[in-house]
Amino acid sequence: MAQVLEKLYKAYLDGKWVETGDLIPVTNPATGEVFAHVAAVSREQVKTALEAAQAALPAWRAMTAKERGALLHRVADEVNRRADGIAHTITLENGKPLAQSRGEVAMTEDHLRWFAEEGKRAYGRMIPNQTLGKRNFTVKTPIGVVGAISPWNFPLVLAVRKAAPALAAGCPVILKPSSQTPLCAIAFAECVEAAGIPGGVFQLIIGKAQMISEEFLTNPICRKISFTGSTEVGRELIRGAAGSIKPLSLELGGLAPLLVFEDCDLDQAVRETLIAKFRNTGQSCIAANRIYVQRSIHDAFLDKFIAGVQKLKTASGLEPGVDVGPVINQAALDGALRQIEDAVQYGGKVLCGGKRMAGSKGYFLEPTVIDGAVKKALCMCEETFAPVAPIATFATEEEAIELANGCEYGLSAYAMTRDIARMFRLAERIEAGTLGINDGAPTTSQSPFGGMKQSGWGRELGIEGLDAFLETKHVSIAGV
Repeated sequence: MAQVLEKLYKAYLDGKWVETGDLIPVTNPATGEVFAHVAAVSREQVKTALEAAQAALPAWRAMTAKERGALLHRVADEVNRRADGIAHTITLENGKPLAQSRGEVAMTEDHLRWFAEEGKRAYGRMIPNQTLGKRNFTVKTPIGVVGAISPWNFPLVLAVRKAAPALAAGCPVILKPSSQTPLCAIAFAECVEAAGIPGGVFQLIIGKAQMISEEFLTNPICRKISFTGSTEVGRELIRGAAGSIKPLSLELGGLAPLLVFEDCDLDQAVRETLIAKFRNTGQSCIAANRIYVQRSIHDAFLDKFIAGVQKLKTASGLEPGVDVGPVINQAALDGALRQIEDAVQYGGKVLCGGKRMAGSKGYFLEPTVIDGAVKKALCMCEETFAPVAPIATFATEEEAIELANGCEYGLSAYAMTRDIARMFRLAERIEAGTLGINDGAPTTSQSPFGGMKQSGWGRELGIEGLDAFLETKHVSIAGV
């Protein structure tokens, strides 16, 4: 029991660290071993957290945006000061290479500083009146208490994409991170506490996702839910929000196409495709899920791409020079192997990888390339959260666009081309919230992020990310 207590992490409720009777184990995917436990909250504690957030709302909302921004900068300072430790924690619980964890911490700091400043620009506007003696204008006001639900694949930065703009807008936040990767969120809560953000303004709860989301959905104190996760869970939240017409921001699943045109810079195309596919071990909603190569350059691209894949170092994320870590758990590994087997049954050819890494205790899959993947293969029609790259071909730009848009998802897409006119045609016709052209990592703090079709509602980041937590109020004054 003493060993468990040494590794016990608590919830952060109303400015206090709270221990509960129920514990959730945290597993290192590189070893398959439990290395920590976190305290799980009860539904009554979720309700209490919402009440504490409601009590904190008036004072937090009344602060100037400059004052709130100064506090967010202080949180960013704390994240920066503890960056090495937080990155190490991310790698332990998520498995991603340490260099990529450091990148996630750096992006987290950048998000905090962006919204610390953007909060000062929640502008209303004067509206020209149509009636003599009246004046019309709009003001932006905080939406209220926010329930934020974040996933395990980018466990820190995706949590902060919700918390930072909500706090900047004047909204208290209750964050529910994934139970698989809660420790970096706990580290973030420590940064919030050290920065002096008042108790109740930011709280951290860990526990059963369905129970917590039900309380968020049914409790009128919670005025908005922001969620990143699967489309299936997103649908459940939509159904649950229908009764109270509760606003939702939803960043859901992806099935990102990547188009490689014959006029591309081939070396650049290979380099950016490797990033788009294998960053974060392929466990990203914006990962290149379907790679389409123009037939005239198929062989040349494949030779260079396979050479690049074979150079990727796969090992524990704590080892130096690692490019690919383990997938998150056994179920993820089994799912990837099932996709590979299914693709082969449909005639696909495994050109490298395709197997679990021999001799490993963790959930490691060899980086895999499958050529000749057909449209009905699982790897081409369901999201792949693993280092598996299926390749297919196209003949014309029109066919490429049709293939790219031929699914129910529209979170992100990629294109490799040097044709400026084509870039604009693709920008107008590709059905995705983000299009990376010759860019395998297009996400930035100042640009909006979100999906079309069944990839979600709303946008995070950019000016849109702040607006998601503000109400636009029209004021009409007569007799002036």
